[in-house]
Amino acid sequence: MTTPSASRARIIAGAAVIAVVAAGAGYGVARLKKPGPATGGSTATARPAVARKPLYWYDPMVPDQHFPAPGKSPMGMDMVPRYAEGGASGGESPGVRISPAAEQNLGVRLATVRRGDVASAVDAVGVLDFNQRNVAIVQARSAGFVERVYARAPGDVVRAGAPIVDLLIPAWGGAQAEFLAVKRTGDAALIAAARQRLRLLGMQDGLIGRVERSGRARDVVTISTPIGGAIQTLDVRAGMSVAAGQTLAQVSGLSSVWLDAAVPEAQAGQVRVGEPATLDITVFPGKSFTGRVIDILPTAQAQSRTLTVRVELPNPGGRLRPGMFATAHLSGESQPALLVPSEAVIRTGTRNLVMLSGADGRYRPVEVELGRQAGDQTQILAGLSEGQKVVASGQFLLDSEASLAGIQARPLDTAPSQ
Repeated sequence: MTTPSASRARIIAGAAVIAVVAAGAGYGVARLKKPGPATGGSTATARPAVARKPLYWYDPMVPDQHFPAPGKSPMGMDMVPRYAEGGASGGESPGVRISPAAEQNLGVRLATVRRGDVASAVDAVGVLDFNQRNVAIVQARSAGFVERVYARAPGDVVRAGAPIVDLLIPAWGGAQAEFLAVKRTGDAALIAAARQRLRLLGMQDGLIGRVERSGRARDVVTISTPIGGAIQTLDVRAGMSVAAGQTLAQVSGLSSVWLDAAVPEAQAGQVRVGEPATLDITVFPGKSFTGRVIDILPTAQAQSRTLTVRVELPNPGGRLRPGMFATAHLSGESQPALLVPSEAVIRTGTRNLVMLSGADGRYRPVEVELGRQAGDQTQILAGLSEGQKVVASGQFLLDSEASLAGIQARPLDTAPSQ
């Protein structure tokens, strides 16, 4: 027999169950009537989460150390997983993405890959030297004795025709006396033969003419320099004897000078014989001199790995003196090229990289092949296309972040054609 209290308990329990079922049914109806985010009224289908696989685990204190599995690092820290930034599964291009605030803090600045003209400009330093093709050797044409040495010394600058030394040549005196005797005979053939004999003894036509006009033998002869310039050597003293062919002095001309400039091997191929050169000389600040490349010497300097480029420049008034330091600016023809700022290039020693900015706001390292460098611009031979954006400031931090993320630089063989 059921008591009234038991009946009341069953009634209360049944009411509670009905309330729970009604609440659940109402929630379900509400879910069915709620419009979906994409269709506006259709039911949204739940999308299962895609599990990402870590590339590796690393210690936050030492991010350069990578580990294949989670756990404790050698420093006792809990290792953190590193996931790939984007990829095929996410539909995003590979690269690293940073927030606008981080870009501002890093000072990220972009530059556009552009077309421009690059000139084969080469700057080289050197020292002015004498023009070795403008040298006079003053010699004794016959044996004799030094009667007088003019007030000359090595290093003196003399004009053309300046006297160097007076020589007493006894053999010339006798030959001139015989010539004068033959001349008095009036026999043209004998006179011509006697004049030729004087030439063979080393006399110049000017001296023979003076003897012929004066009728007197001249056994003391003044030896002069045929060109003007600086005396390099002077090997005579009064009273000494000299032999035929002995060098008395050497004079180097100053009408033009040479600059032997050292050009690195990598840039020597840009220099051409005959091209103009502009020179800045330390002694004359603010003034430029113009010369011409006359030769590229065939031997390279083993210690400095440079080639010697020889520039000849005129020297009116003799203001340019051998031994002065000068800088030569050699410029060839301009050629069209693909250019980026030189500061955007990351040189690792084994390859050259730039950080390329993608359209989706990601940054990726790409390998490039470099050409010439003109001022603050560097030529790109391969790896980039015109119009692309590269990072000109802050690229080293972005490259480090890409290395931590395991993003490999795009190699040259996969770069788009220009």
